[in-house]
Amino acid sequence: MRIFTKGWMDVKRRLSKMFSFILVLTLLAACGNSAINTSSNEERNEASQQGESAETIKIGSILPFSGVYASLGKDLSDGMKLYFDSINWKVEGKKIELIEEDTEADPQVALRKLRKLMDQDNIDILNGAVSTAVAYAIRDEVDSKKLPYLTSHAGGNDLTRGKRSDYIWRSSFSSWQIGHSMGEWAFENVGDKMYIAAADYAFGREVSAAFIEAYKNAGGEIVGEVYPPLGNNDYSSYLTTIGGVEADGVYGFFAGSDAVRFVQQFKQFGLKEKFKLVGSGWLVAEDLRETIGNAAEGTFASTFWDYNLETEENQAFVKAYEEAYNRRPTIESLEGYDAARIIAEAITVTKGDVSDSEKLVEAIANVSFTSPRGEISFDKETHHVIQNMYISETVLSEGKTENKIIDTIEKVQDPGK
Repeated sequence: MRIFTKGWMDVKRRLSKMFSFILVLTLLAACGNSAINTSSNEERNEASQQGESAETIKIGSILPFSGVYASLGKDLSDGMKLYFDSINWKVEGKKIELIEEDTEADPQVALRKLRKLMDQDNIDILNGAVSTAVAYAIRDEVDSKKLPYLTSHAGGNDLTRGKRSDYIWRSSFSSWQIGHSMGEWAFENVGDKMYIAAADYAFGREVSAAFIEAYKNAGGEIVGEVYPPLGNNDYSSYLTTIGGVEADGVYGFFAGSDAVRFVQQFKQFGLKEKFKLVGSGWLVAEDLRETIGNAAEGTFASTFWDYNLETEENQAFVKAYEEAYNRRPTIESLEGYDAARIIAEAITVTKGDVSDSEKLVEAIANVSFTSPRGEISFDKETHHVIQNMYISETVLSEGKTENKIIDTIEKVQDPGK
């Protein structure tokens, strides 16, 4: 019995060692398989990410979605999305990803958001900026990083002049285009004496200076100037001053709520009976006229697009926008729509390759097409859009005001200096 027990114990020890050895081999094998699988998964994930990146083009958009310019940011964004919807968010077989950031119309906020778009989102192209101050603030960062940037609204002259960059192109307008285009027309159609009233900020001053230049060159005389502060509520003192001068018309540059109040008070103080009111398209903009009411009637304005522009391209754009958003497009909606198309056409030229900034901006330089606003192309020296400017008259139609295009100034080209 003791012999049997001792033998059985030896057998148990041998079996135990054998099972332990098998267990170790099993664990090692499992670990080995796990390590191989993990490595393989990581490689596949990385390859997948690289493939996804190669098949996706990232467009960064810096716009104000809060604050005083929030409605402009929304319209620009909706215009872009409408165009990208029309091409199914693909160019040359590659997916378009639009990454939007709220600048709050604040230059420092915009700079932070730009760095996030570049460093975290790895965008390929940038567009946007409503505020000229924002566009100026991000200019050096864009230039140093060689990031292709299509400015889709901000109109400060210097962006395509003293602050010109090889990587910045503008598809919207300049202060000079807006003001200068009205100067000669006002002299020939309104009279030879004009009074200036414009909001006291950089853009208002630039637009007015361009108008004065063209008006004087045509033979006109500026009989006075006033520059109320931006965001002014009461124009009575300025209008009283204007009412005491001898002039044929008043050139006014105001936008947003300032435009509403100025145009309304211009009528309330009896100035409509004495002077013709002329200005920019923002004075009687599509999204303001209902609020302004009949006081807008009889205003002449220069603009690069209007809702009532009678072309096939514009009518198709208006119809598509209204069907998509159940509201009328604004000039900012058009800017966003055109910016998206310019970007898409440039990507088409590079056959979907956005890795070379030089080739991409060269492609932008050569984009030209018939937009809802008319024929557009780029000045390769200034990087600024060449476009028609239109003179509109605000008329009463079925009890409400509408803008009617009455003249066209073709292919207005910013001088770049």
